[in-house]
Amino acid sequence: MAGAVRSGSPEPRLARADELAALPGIEQRAGERLRGHEAYPVFAGHGLDQDTLRAGLQRRQLWVVEAEGGDLAGYLLGGELERRFHVLQMDVDPRHARRGLGRALLRHALASAAGQGYGSAVLTTLSDVPWNAAFYASEGFIVVPPARWRAGMQAVMAEEAALGFPMHLRVVMQRALQGDPGGLL
Repeated sequence: MAGAVRSGSPEPRLARADELAALPGIEQRAGERLRGHEAYPVFAGHGLDQDTLRAGLQRRQLWVVEAEGGDLAGYLLGGELERRFHVLQMDVDPRHARRGLGRALLRHALASAAGQGYGSAVLTTLSDVPWNAAFYASEGFIVVPPARWRAGMQAVMAEEAALGFPMHLRVVMQRALQGDPGGLL
């Protein structure tokens, strides 16, 4: 099956407080893959702060995955937006890319979110980067047109525009997690 998670890969798990300091480095290294892209200045100039990561840890919506040697390879930070699970940030260290770790991380977080009662998941991403929109589409996410965005997502996109994202390349995506997701954004 295309996009399968490789067996034998470490299982994603909730992050620990002593691991938070390592996550910005993963984010920075992952952002380097976008060097030369219109969005690179945003990724290079804005990163997650420790308060945001601690908040994700406290709400039990910050997961990590380890590489085979035990080093942290990636993380996913979730939140809530209009009663939907919001994938706020997901990064895999390029040194550990293309091993199914990001896919395993996403699937684990989505299963956890479904277990917490969320009917759907939402995120924003770049449309032209293969490990962004195309990756999420391979996991069942669909693009939601702007006319279907609720006020919360409109605010998220306004914040991203204010950061300097190339908004012509930003898309909103959504995926059902269980039953009827309650319609699009």
